[in-house]
Amino acid sequence: MPMTLKVYEVNRTGTVRVLREEFEVTPLEGTELSHRFPACTCTACAEGAS
Repeated sequence: MPMTLKVYEVNRTGTVRVLREEFEVTPLEGTELSHRFPACTCTACAEGAS
């Protein structure tokens, strides 16, 4: 299922500028390995705390 994106830039005074007009993209089925965060190693996560 395709979706559309439009890229904006907003400066600190609130001025909006379109960086890229609306275009169609196809989402990936899954996350690419290079885009995943490493597993958390803190003690709370290691102990299964929520």
